Amino acid sequence: MSIRNLVGAALDRPATRNFITGVILFNAIVLGLETSNAAMAVAGDLIVLLDALCLSVFVIEIVLKIYARGPSFFRSGWNIFDFLIVAVALVPSVQGLSVLRALRILRLLRIVSVAPTLRRVVEGFISALPGMASVFLLMALIFYIASVMATKLFGAAFPDWFGSIPHSAYSLFQIMTLESWSMGIVRPIMETYPYAWMFFVPFILVTTFAVVNLVVGLIVNSMQDAHMQESNAATEDYRDEVIRRLAAIERHIAENGSQKD
Repeated sequence: MSIRNLVGAALDRPATRNFITGVILFNAIVLGLETSNAAMAVAGDLIVLLDALCLSVFVIEIVLKIYARGPSFFRSGWNIFDFLIVAVALVPSVQGLSVLRALRILRLLRIVSVAPTLRRVVEGFISALPGMASVFLLMALIFYIASVMATKLFGAAFPDWFGSIPHSAYSLFQIMTLESWSMGIVRPIMETYPYAWMFFVPFILVTTFAVVNLVVGLIVNSMQDAHMQESNAATEDYRDEVIRRLAAIERHIAENGSQKD
């Protein structure tokens, strides 16, 4: 077995993945301590050193993966994701790039690519995006219609909330999230327009309890499909392994039979 294959096998071991997971979680704690003035005053140099060590581990891991897998490394979306996350951390902290340095906490997202269960959640969410686009388009259409209606109905008396279409859209978004929608917005409006509930209650039923649940349903279905595909792939791999072993046993029996003859 070549050195490249040995390195690849070592990287794929559960112990290696567990070690990388531990470094990711530890690095998240270190980056959190960097935001504490008290912690930096007591052990600032140690915290910076630990962060640099964690980054070194990530860089070494990426370099070894590129060496072991060659060009195929960049054919995986998760590998590209890990590469970009680590690359952001290597950007020097100069003027104009301080925001990129603040994005170092994104290293914690590498836990998604390491943990299969979290990866399945993200893959399910991504596969649901095409269907979600249609739902969001429907939501945008509903919001535009409701914003125009609310501006015409309530804009004159409540310009801060419904004085224009953007103001109405933001107020309706707050109502959709059910954040202070009754006591904060609808009840004051009903003091001037007693039948305003006839507009807001159907809007909440359509957006909060219908359209939003469509998005949740799409994500759940996509996650189930991704899980089934993974299970089917594992079953096929197991079946292929069984077939290979049976073929090897048949060859062994045939060879022994021919030697006896």
